[in-house]
Amino acid sequence: MRRLRVGGMVLSLVLVAAASACGQMSVGQWARTAPEATPPAYAAGLEAQIQAIMDNMSVPGAVVMITSPEQGDWTQTFGRQAVVGNAPVTVDDRFRIGSNTKTMTGTVLLQLAQEGKIGLDDPVSKYQPQVPNGDNITIAQLLEMRSGLYNYSEDEQFNARIDNDPGYVWQPEELLSIAFAKPPYFAPGAGFHYSNTNLILAGLIIEQLTGGTLQDAYQQRIFGPLGLGQTLLPPAADASIPAPHPQGYMFGTNVSTLNDPALPPAEQAAAAKGDLLPRDVTDSSPSWTWAAGGVISTAADLTRYVTALVGGGLLDPAMQKTRMDSIKPIPTPDHADVGYGLAIVKFGPLYGHDGQIPGYNSFMAHDPASKNTVIVLTSLFAGPNGKQPANVIAEAIIKALYGESLVPSPSSTR
Repeated sequence: MRRLRVGGMVLSLVLVAAASACGQMSVGQWARTAPEATPPAYAAGLEAQIQAIMDNMSVPGAVVMITSPEQGDWTQTFGRQAVVGNAPVTVDDRFRIGSNTKTMTGTVLLQLAQEGKIGLDDPVSKYQPQVPNGDNITIAQLLEMRSGLYNYSEDEQFNARIDNDPGYVWQPEELLSIAFAKPPYFAPGAGFHYSNTNLILAGLIIEQLTGGTLQDAYQQRIFGPLGLGQTLLPPAADASIPAPHPQGYMFGTNVSTLNDPALPPAEQAAAAKGDLLPRDVTDSSPSWTWAAGGVISTAADLTRYVTALVGGGLLDPAMQKTRMDSIKPIPTPDHADVGYGLAIVKFGPLYGHDGQIPGYNSFMAHDPASKNTVIVLTSLFAGPNGKQPANVIAEAIIKALYGESLVPSPSSTR
């Protein structure tokens, strides 16, 4: 999510080569656990490449989980739970998953649609009459990022408040008031702009229709049925992450990285030498992300979840087809085969989402044809170069599995 990303979607990724490590975190110091008894052929070269990416981007820790019926499964952990400390990351560690949460909010809303409790073509004003031009914005346009509504997390004053008061507990109505005070990006349906505002509205509509909390809806409709015992949406006032978990880190501030997530050249050089370390933002309140990016999960739970999200099991066949058919191309400079639909992203042959929130970056995707599943969790929001580490690692994995580069970064909770 950036930060769910506060600055909007980042739509380009590059593979990174090995470079000097961040001070206390050289390649030789990476703690690696959970090796497979007989790693698949692609793992040997990929492991070294991932280590180099982490070195280059100063990533404290990561979990990689690949499921491939044809090429073999591979799970590996890298690095430590904290920049200062020796405890290694474990495969059971929980991470904030940022905008991957959007797929869950979208799934529940689509379930309610297939139950006849809401229509995808209904105007948003039918449920939330305060939305500007809500008579002309459909429920589907919210989930497809085509409403035109301003993204509250792109507002500089909002970002300054997060920096200056990281423990502040945001309410959905406050977030919407920020968004509604700004002009829309375009008329409903006339364009595409990644906006967390859309999912905050979707979360409120879910609570309105179910009569319960969004946490209850996730648990009853997704987490429980799929057996996701390590996945949760904490209450807004709870900024903790259940153990075990790595600390979450970030270079710069929300304001300084709002328009350009890359550090100034001098700071990038300092980070490469280990003279500049990322800030620990683990305990910053994620309340401002809520239905757009507040969920915590593990690699194993996300593997199960994204397989059902893409392969079926959460929606009936007709609604699943509606979701998959909704994906429309998002033109990007480096990646033509990328699309966004009803809270789901297409990365070439894989489908899923990614997430970026202060402290963490994550990627999940499943290929319904080959049954390949790729999960990457990292404990760094973005590298000194501004790139999202989980997406860069995912691109390397997909190139190893498919022989080509297919992963742009589709989102951020910003």
